[in-house]
Amino acid sequence: MSKMNAPNPTTNQPHSSPADSRAWVAPIVLDQLPNMPSLLGRAAFKSGHYQLGDVLPALSTEVNHLRIRRDHLHAYRSVCGFADNTLLPATYLHMLAFPLSLNLLIQHDFPMKAMGQVHLRNRISVLEEFDLGASISMKATIGHSELTSRGVEWDIDVSAVVDNQLVWSSTSTYLNRCKTGVPVVRQKETLPEGDPQYWTVAADTGRRYAKISADYNPIHLSDITARLFGFKQAIAHGMWSKARCLAALEEKLPTAGYSVDVAFQRPLFLPADVIFNTAENPQGECFSLQNKTSGVLHLIGHIS
Repeated sequence: MSKMNAPNPTTNQPHSSPADSRAWVAPIVLDQLPNMPSLLGRAAFKSGHYQLGDVLPALSTEVNHLRIRRDHLHAYRSVCGFADNTLLPATYLHMLAFPLSLNLLIQHDFPMKAMGQVHLRNRISVLEEFDLGASISMKATIGHSELTSRGVEWDIDVSAVVDNQLVWSSTSTYLNRCKTGVPVVRQKETLPEGDPQYWTVAADTGRRYAKISADYNPIHLSDITARLFGFKQAIAHGMWSKARCLAALEEKLPTAGYSVDVAFQRPLFLPADVIFNTAENPQGECFSLQNKTSGVLHLIGHIS
């Protein structure tokens, strides 16, 4: 695997890996979505061989002729709080395509461990409406990466195509923790101040979401299994939290032509009482999710 030069600890510039420095890798084309329990089993034992400065390979995996099952979509809407209508939640295709993303992480050519990657940010763009009965082609690709003070931040880009037209896309940024020598940059978040909503997030939320997504990561299922991985309690799936926030804003969203950016902050331990806040600004709608008791910020987002 080719390597970039290691960063100079005295410089203030993060070191990134431009796409044109990476060798082309033939895509993995699948007949159907991979089986999630099998992927999770393989991911648990996938070791890493990453060395600081390694260029992440441009791995990609794709599947064609996906169909949305109406009963599955109905169940997803229910667990995330969306209305039972004809609109496709912006986050649904991300959940549907998650096996493609996980399939990239278990490949030997991907140098990092599959487990332990921290989901930092997610951006979803809803580009075009389409017939929910149509055949969908989806593709996940290892994208941009850069060294930061916390480690290597790297992206998975996902796209959905219907009738040869891009209708939806997503970029998830993950963190592989390691020492990089890059200086710390402090950023202060400005939280929206509007009319708050108060929610109770039930203890079984992780299990209910796992039943729909097939993402049975132990950190989401119970306090006992979460403690095995260093968490004091089970935590909610980050993408459930994002979906729940969008469900609360559903009446304000257009059918297409918008993007939703979220930065995940602190884990949402289950059960929890939370405060959802939202406010409009010239660029769009801002929203946040905080713990009602401690004030800990779980996520902050923006719709444009």
